[in-house]
Amino acid sequence: MGFVIMGLGNTGKEYEKTRHNAGRLAVELFAKKNDFPAFVLNKTAKALVSQGVLDGEKVTLVLPETMMNLSGKSAPAFVKSVKAAKQLLVVQDELDLPLGTLKMVFGRNSGGHKGVESIMRALKTKDFARLRIGISGAGKKHQAKKPSGEEKVVKHVIGKFKPAEEAVLKKSLKHSVEAMTYFVTEGIEKATMEANTR
Repeated sequence: MGFVIMGLGNTGKEYEKTRHNAGRLAVELFAKKNDFPAFVLNKTAKALVSQGVLDGEKVTLVLPETMMNLSGKSAPAFVKSVKAAKQLLVVQDELDLPLGTLKMVFGRNSGGHKGVESIMRALKTKDFARLRIGISGAGKKHQAKKPSGEEKVVKHVIGKFKPAEEAVLKKSLKHSVEAMTYFVTEGIEKATMEANTR
């Protein structure tokens, strides 16, 4: 059956390197670090796909080529059952976490993330793993300092990372790749420990 790792984001040049595409950036880095073949468009699934083997496990990397809120359209082509969903890892941006923080969760609700909601609807389950990559500013005690009001939130998530944020993002993406690797090679518990330590 193998593992499926989906990197969420918006498709198109104007969205490259935006905060909303953190999940996509992390999966692209994972592919590069593990020498996976180039992503190829799967028209039926509306996604870019790369398949490889990691530590003897078959891994399919999926970058939906829909807009973020329709990410679920790509999922059923790769995750055929509720049981198979347990080997799915969705990598997403997270407004509730400050940049530089990761959190791995399993079977939780979407937390208002439209891309994740779309996948849950398409697969008729929320029993899959998610790696949440923080994209907010850091407030007191490592809490996320989120923009308030819908307009500001939209502007923030589809805004590009500032030069000052690039170094933190780079570290965060590297850490994400380590957590994804553990998910495939060691299982969810080890991956969660890796992701959830600062």
